[in-house]
Amino acid sequence: MSHPAQSIYRSIVYTSLVILLGSLTACDSGVNKSSAPTGVPNQTASKPASSAANSEIGKLEGLTGSTMDSSTPPEPEAKRASQPEEPATNESYKSIADNQFYTADRQPLSTFSIDVDPASYSNVRRFINDGQLPPKDAVRIEEMVNYFPYDYPQPTGDKPFSINTEIASAPWNPQHKLVQIGLQGKKISMEKLPPNNLVFLLDVSGSMNEPNKLPLLKASLKLLVNELRPIDRVAVVVYAGSAGLVLTSTPGNQKDKIIAALDKLEAGGSTAGGEGIIQAYKVARENLLKDGNNRVILATDGDFNVGVSSDDGLVKLIEKERKGNVFLTVLGLGMGNLKDAKMEQLANKGNGNYAYIDNLMEAKKVLVKEFGSTLLTIAKDVKIQVEFNPKLVQAYRLIGYENRVLANQDFKDDKKDAGELGAGHAVTALYEVIPTGVKTDLKFAIPTAQTAADKETQIAANSNELMQVRLRYKAPKSDTSQLLTGKVDRSIAKPINTASNNLKFAAAVAAYGMNLRNSPYKGSSNFGSILELASQAKGADLDGYRAEFIRLVEKSKKLTKS
Repeated sequence: MSHPAQSIYRSIVYTSLVILLGSLTACDSGVNKSSAPTGVPNQTASKPASSAANSEIGKLEGLTGSTMDSSTPPEPEAKRASQPEEPATNESYKSIADNQFYTADRQPLSTFSIDVDPASYSNVRRFINDGQLPPKDAVRIEEMVNYFPYDYPQPTGDKPFSINTEIASAPWNPQHKLVQIGLQGKKISMEKLPPNNLVFLLDVSGSMNEPNKLPLLKASLKLLVNELRPIDRVAVVVYAGSAGLVLTSTPGNQKDKIIAALDKLEAGGSTAGGEGIIQAYKVARENLLKDGNNRVILATDGDFNVGVSSDDGLVKLIEKERKGNVFLTVLGLGMGNLKDAKMEQLANKGNGNYAYIDNLMEAKKVLVKEFGSTLLTIAKDVKIQVEFNPKLVQAYRLIGYENRVLANQDFKDDKKDAGELGAGHAVTALYEVIPTGVKTDLKFAIPTAQTAADKETQIAANSNELMQVRLRYKAPKSDTSQLLTGKVDRSIAKPINTASNNLKFAAAVAAYGMNLRNSPYKGSSNFGSILELASQAKGADLDGYRAEFIRLVEKSKKLTKS
């Protein structure tokens, strides 16, 4: 090859290499961009705003924050050791800081609203079954615990629920005590339920065009339709780019007509959720049953991005309608786009409940087996206030219910919204108590400035009571609360191995939640000890819920070792 030809050849090769390297660099840059998380798990405000509603979530979250103390517990130094990274997701969850220990001598009262929403457990199950640990803030321990039925006695007389308490040593710290407070709502047979005026408000936007969204929703609602009686009525409103009435209010015995309307639904378009809610409530009012159950059932992945989607506006509308005895149930579906924070808050403000449907068996549990408790409220604005005896209690901590903590003065305020109890529902709350004289390295929270309500203690100075439990609730159509009280004597405390299956299983679920959250208060618990405790407390388990929990813990244990 001649010298000029060699020069030309070298120039061509050099130019080709430059072009090739440039292409590879561009491809690498593109891969990095596409694989970057589309949102920051657990921190809604940090996500890119994919909808008008996303920019408003912070406003809605501020509606029900803790008013007792704004400080947060110390973060553990290490992240979840050997556990997989939390998945990148565009889902949104309200940030949760674990409740802290408070000293009984400086802050003897603890007040919170009940919560019977089961959504967190089925959502966590979805993550675990997909081979991922859930985002920390997707784990709401009170919802995990309250997913399961417990063997509490039925109420007697005219009271809507029974109150049950038990004390045992805390399995993750035997020097501490674990106190269980259990409420059991009165069960009402299907034939004795009042007539239902239901409006299905269904999201048929493009984001619902996935197998685990609209198709699962249609199959789920058909299960509910098959349970309806001639005295029940159903209307169907849908929303996508705009809202529309698909089926006028139809008697429950016309099942073929209702199912045919569901079968015709297809997904596509944007999400005019605000407009849909307005129309659904209008239909519910037009068919209002004075002595019946009037309820909108909103089913969505939660992405409201067209029309009146301001959280403040939606909340005000829902609060107004609940005063007219039209309540709201929210069903969440799907993955990757779930707006959990918004749906939980809308259900809370609508005097209803929030469930997450991850499969057809869950739909059967929520809409068939628990039909009465899902749709019929027997007590509203239920609040619990516990007074601890500082002579026997050094410090205490409410496990879970972070989103439900109330100021102590809210307990007597009948204008303050709280949780609802459905027919047959059980509500369980757990307190971890450090007895006086027990040495601990735990740091206690600094109480806020006391109000007059904080000083309204009732335990006598020489009392042997560990604590007093006080409850306020309203009848479904009343605006005046009623008071129930109970005393808990320290003498009923027992070792955890002799405790009831109710307490042992609730403790296992709470410990599981604390481990998923990597809570600084999880003590000596781990997935192995949780499995042992849950297996001891499995009991009859006719529905298989506890056996499934055990399998879920086993999967979680394997995930931490993978």
